Amino acid sequence: MHAQDARWAFVTGASRGIGAAIAKQLAQQGINVVGTATQDAGVSKIRSDLSAFPIQSGALLLDVSDKASIENALSQLLAEFPSIDILVNNAGITRDNLLLRAKAEDWDQVIQTNLSSVFYLSKALIKNMSKNRWGRIISLSSVVASSGNVGQTNYAAAKSGLEGFSRSLAREMARRGITVNVVAPGYIRTDMTAVLDETQQQAIEQSVPVGRIGSPEEVAHAVAFLASEQASYITGHVLHVNGGMYM
Repeated sequence: MHAQDARWAFVTGASRGIGAAIAKQLAQQGINVVGTATQDAGVSKIRSDLSAFPIQSGALLLDVSDKASIENALSQLLAEFPSIDILVNNAGITRDNLLLRAKAEDWDQVIQTNLSSVFYLSKALIKNMSKNRWGRIISLSSVVASSGNVGQTNYAAAKSGLEGFSRSLAREMARRGITVNVVAPGYIRTDMTAVLDETQQQAIEQSVPVGRIGSPEEVAHAVAFLASEQASYITGHVLHVNGGMYM
């Protein structure tokens, strides 16, 4: 398949960490990629990252916690690029605190960023997928959706909701050639884990059966597989990439 005939993917939160790894992995497979970031510097980094691959690409500003920003980005996306075949809902945040100390605004922001954005983006982009009778929607969850975690009632609720949303949408779209799946990472080396001190990192490594923290690329490979033709008979599935933390 030539680059100009390739599928198009839209990856949110693609400037760093897992999102950047996903964008590069899809590009490496010859898929055209449009990535998003919340800052101009992130948009520039996405453009720079993707320029290394022989594909068509783009980058947009998008704050998935803001409905107006979502509408603006979608308007720009659909005006500038062909119909999107693959949606990767990667952008997410944490606002950790014990429930007794949790603030309502932190609850609202985590739910909007990690869950409501998936509703808005999926609803907007699924129309063309349905028309073309081919599509992939892949959302990033977390091991805590299954295991729970102290101080993360908001995050676990959002990610659990995302998984239920995905299973239901998978049933709705299955006969139209659209698969809807979830990848749930465990501890991965990103900016979030980089702030932990050596003792904390060692404690994490000891709690993971395979004895180490995962890499963004290992998550990206799972997403790329679910986006491929080879995964056409997999839908409504949560693929855990966590080194055995949750079984």
